[in-house]
Amino acid sequence: QVQLVESGGGLVQAGGSLRLSCAASGRTFSSYTMGWFRQAPGKEREFVAAINWKIGSTAYADSVKGRFTISRDNAKNTVYLQMNSLKPEDTAVYYCAADDARVIRVSKVRGEYDYWGQGTQVTVSS
Repeated sequence: QVQLVESGGGLVQAGGSLRLSCAASGRTFSSYTMGWFRQAPGKEREFVAAINWKIGSTAYADSVKGRFTISRDNAKNTVYLQMNSLKPEDTAVYYCAADDARVIRVSKVRGEYDYWGQGTQVTVSS
């Protein structure tokens, strides 16, 4: 069974930075795509960023391009989301997810992800 554990959330002022981590265990992730999604109160869960574990291809939501960077550490089975120039509208619970598709893809579609972490709260104050 796949387990995803997020960490690194917290309270930060607008313009600040945070780095989220997602530690993955339970399977071999070399063919997976790892994604970050977020959900603000009263809103749908939305795509933030994703990276294909094998080839390193990435995708980002337009709202975070140029501010957020997703990366991976194969040796640690960990995916990171570096968040810079944070805005109050980035406030949400951030979820790590894994897509175990048998094809190489970098999906932005929530329904294509098979495993989810418990989430970590990010709060950006103005």
